[in-house]
Amino acid sequence: MTVRIGVITFPGSLDDRDAQRAIRVAGAEPVALWHGDHDLGGVDALVLPGGFSYGDYLRAGAIAAHAPIMREVADAAAKGMPILGICNGFQMLVEAHLLPGGLIRNAHQQFIRRDQRLRVENADTAWTSGFEAGQEIVIPLKNADGGYICSTETLERIEGEGLVAFRYLGLNPNGSLDDIAGLTNERGNVVGLMPHPEHAVEAGFGPDTRQAMRSGTDGLAFFTSAISAVVSAAA
Repeated sequence: MTVRIGVITFPGSLDDRDAQRAIRVAGAEPVALWHGDHDLGGVDALVLPGGFSYGDYLRAGAIAAHAPIMREVADAAAKGMPILGICNGFQMLVEAHLLPGGLIRNAHQQFIRRDQRLRVENADTAWTSGFEAGQEIVIPLKNADGGYICSTETLERIEGEGLVAFRYLGLNPNGSLDDIAGLTNERGNVVGLMPHPEHAVEAGFGPDTRQAMRSGTDGLAFFTSAISAVVSAAA
């Protein structure tokens, strides 16, 4: 079967084409979707890409979370469709209450870009099944509003229920609580993270530990995991 993964473009999206390319490299068909529509085009999974939707006015992702298509995104999430939010897309997911907590300005008040080490904390989601729990990966990070925050009660819940999908290693680049780099919902179909797996899917175009931005492919498993999840659900 041909797996079709939609990528939603919002005003200010920067990495929608990169996400489409990553989907194609992984072996699925990317489908371009528009924020103003109410039609998901019959896709099997969704990606909310990185960028600066609506210029990050009000709060990063806050306006995009109320875009017309987000009603369909919420319905699809409730039905179990695999949904990935990358950077600005992660911000949209928390603003839309599809993932808990919030994201604020980096603790050092600066935009950061670096090849970031991560540890996979939860390998039982639609987007992480291609990894092993505890596995270390390196993918690019670039954001100004990546500091993850939540209430003490929420933090205890997500830690206790294993909802942390990824954790920063080596250093905490933005002041996120408990070094949290990404989360999953309870069902495991919705995942959001600040680093950018779509920038590390093909040798020669992603990071590695010796020559930055040269040969890393650690992001590819995000997309192949989703493809496997869709195929397994259809079997």
